[in-house]
Amino acid sequence: MASENTDIVDSTPISPVRSLDRRNSLEKHLQHRPEPQDLKNRHILLDTTTAPALQARALELERQRATDNLKKGLNARPERNDLIERNILPASTAAPALQGHQKELDLHMRADSLEKGLQGRPSPEELVRKGILEEGENPVKDG
Repeated sequence: MASENTDIVDSTPISPVRSLDRRNSLEKHLQHRPEPQDLKNRHILLDTTTAPALQARALELERQRATDNLKKGLNARPERNDLIERNILPASTAAPALQGHQKELDLHMRADSLEKGLQGRPSPEELVRKGILEEGENPVKDG
């Protein structure tokens, strides 16, 4: 068997076949090449009417303008205490994951406090005796 392998020599030309394959491969890739508008939509090509020689400078200027606008907006934003007073930010210093639980606890504590206050309030009859209410006056409907 060893003599059979040494007797076979591949005599096919290398260059013409490979260059033909490359040419066909290149043509296939060019046929499936994305459209320029698709490349612009994917931000691969710049969507601009600026001359190619100036596109890099135009992009740099656009980024600088965005940076300047961001800095101006950050400088003009209200202070944290102002946002807390306007109920935009929570007054809590708790971690954000705990703020919901803290708010719920505050509501329950407020409800408990109101309930306790309502339990200790005087009856309408007692208020009439003390002269705070007039006879027949209903504090719930009138108040």
